Amino acid sequence: MKQILLALKLNLRKLILISTIVSVSCLFIVSIFILNYVIKEQLIQNSLSVNAKYASKVATSADQHFDDMLKELKYSADLLGQDFSNPRLIQEEAKRLKNQSNKFNSLLIVDKQKRVISFAPQSLNLSTHISYKTVGITESLKHKTTYISSPYWSVKHNLVVLLSQPIYDQNKNYHGMIGGTIYLQKNNLIQKMLSTEYDFKKSYMYVIDQDNRIIFHPDHSRIGEKIINNNGLDYMVRTRMGNVRLINSRGVENLAGFAYIPSVNWIVVSQQPTEELLKQANVILLKVSVGIFIFYFFIFFIVWRMSRFISSPLNSLAKMASMLNQPDIQDKIKQVDPWYFEVLKFRTSLLLSSRTFSEKITELHQHVNTDPLTGLYNRRGMQIFLKELVGLGRSFAVLAIDIDFFKNVNDTYGHDQGDIVLKNFASFMNNNFRDEDICCRIGGEEFIVLMTTSDPKVAYNAAERLRKTMESSNIDSIGPITISVGMAFWPKNSNDVTEVFKMADNKLYQAKNSGRNCIRY
Repeated sequence: MKQILLALKLNLRKLILISTIVSVSCLFIVSIFILNYVIKEQLIQNSLSVNAKYASKVATSADQHFDDMLKELKYSADLLGQDFSNPRLIQEEAKRLKNQSNKFNSLLIVDKQKRVISFAPQSLNLSTHISYKTVGITESLKHKTTYISSPYWSVKHNLVVLLSQPIYDQNKNYHGMIGGTIYLQKNNLIQKMLSTEYDFKKSYMYVIDQDNRIIFHPDHSRIGEKIINNNGLDYMVRTRMGNVRLINSRGVENLAGFAYIPSVNWIVVSQQPTEELLKQANVILLKVSVGIFIFYFFIFFIVWRMSRFISSPLNSLAKMASMLNQPDIQDKIKQVDPWYFEVLKFRTSLLLSSRTFSEKITELHQHVNTDPLTGLYNRRGMQIFLKELVGLGRSFAVLAIDIDFFKNVNDTYGHDQGDIVLKNFASFMNNNFRDEDICCRIGGEEFIVLMTTSDPKVAYNAAERLRKTMESSNIDSIGPITISVGMAFWPKNSNDVTEVFKMADNKLYQAKNSGRNCIRY
């Protein structure tokens, strides 16, 4: 990847523009995905909520209407029960109730022998001398109580629903019933209450009765049909009010709100095809996407213009960085306008580098001489700091450290475990000594610490802390591992640095001969 980028010779400006294009493109794509989800989810939830509220509103209104209808029938039934043998009263009451309200398409007064003794309107032309055995009349007389039928075909071949009240006299003797019919496939009260225009395309409302038959539907051919293969039906019947995502009997996914009409034991369903709603979401998403694209394009234009101002001074300094050996390079560097912090720092660094180029390169090579396993300075790195300390005449202590029986660790647990011990010990050293102290690894398990102190007590305390830390550790379940330490001081013990190192080494051997796990100086 690095070679490809180098081959393309990309400068800072191109990198800024490419990074901006990639970032803005990714952000744009992610934004579209998020917006798509949020918009669709919000529209779905809003649709479910609106449908549920509308269904509830319609159900409440319908319940009041049906309750009034049943009360009107109840009033007439009580009135007829006072004098059911009066033909004139029966005729006038049927006519009065039909003319008083347009809630019913027709009115029937039936005696207990199933004979229609009065009806309205007169255009029904029913015989009062025969018994009618339609489902509505039969079931109403059978129940002898308030009754609401399922859809059935009347003797006049109308698909109807019958609402009826029983007629009892003052002695609780049953005489028949008075009922009002609603023609489901013609203009009726239900259609007036439920027919409406929706804000959403292809939304519609329908009503199902207690037997899951359709009482009202915009498609009149479906009225009276029993609903099957609707995965939301059981939920609606069980909960009676709320909203649900369902697949109807035609295999179409819908967003439905529903509510219960207690007076007639029906359920009102207001629903909208999900596909139609999501088409609106796509239109909204397209409009929002155009706005977002324009916004991101404007951002890219600003970045494109700014990239020139940002990259120009850095580009100039970068070219000069490869010409530090030229005699007039400092004058050229000073001509670059450092209008932001990084350019100022870069220019200052180049000016310093041009004066000390060779010296700094040599010094960098020396300072990177560290032990690759432990990260401590190696012998060459130690020599750099040793030379600096002696050159400054700064007193220091030499701590020669050796891990006791380290060979046994390698032989018993393997070299990988041995490396783990060395790494952990190096970490203990870095944590134990001060920042100005130099920790080095000069051999397998041999370490040197250069402490900038001439006080034996300070050096001893530091060495003792390290010894106790190592002794109490349990590195990788190997068990206690100890160290031996020898100390010597420059120039306190000798002005000869080599001699001081030998003295520290001798003290280390004394510590080993004294049983190890101790410090000698």
